[in-house]
Amino acid sequence: MTELTYGDDPEPSDPSPAGRHRETLYVPVRPGPVGCVARMFRTPLGGRTAVGFTTAERLAETLGPDQQWIPLSESALRSLARPLGVTALTVDPQLAAPAVSDVPEETGRRLDPQTLGVLRVTGAVALVDALALWIG
Repeated sequence: MTELTYGDDPEPSDPSPAGRHRETLYVPVRPGPVGCVARMFRTPLGGRTAVGFTTAERLAETLGPDQQWIPLSESALRSLARPLGVTALTVDPQLAAPAVSDVPEETGRRLDPQTLGVLRVTGAVALVDALALWIG
């Protein structure tokens, strides 16, 4: 069988995938015990995702100029994240929010659930208390 050129073959016999898989992604990393470790992030709904950026500038705009990174292909990043149970990949996310804290920065005090109108008791007792207040 003769080898077809890319122009003649709708599916080239080259084993490497086409498209973005050949593109280098800039992957944020953090220091680890034996070198660097790829950072995993959370989606707005709380799912875990690997993150890559198409340019180093986009990475710096989103995560800051001090964020360390390594170049990886999309397939390499997916292979790295898969053993961790992370199957989602987000490319060029637009927003990176700081970690949520229960201490407001301006006051430095812990939030009191009673002043916020939040029930502190959980489970069946909380449900009974809430229903008793509602039925009144």
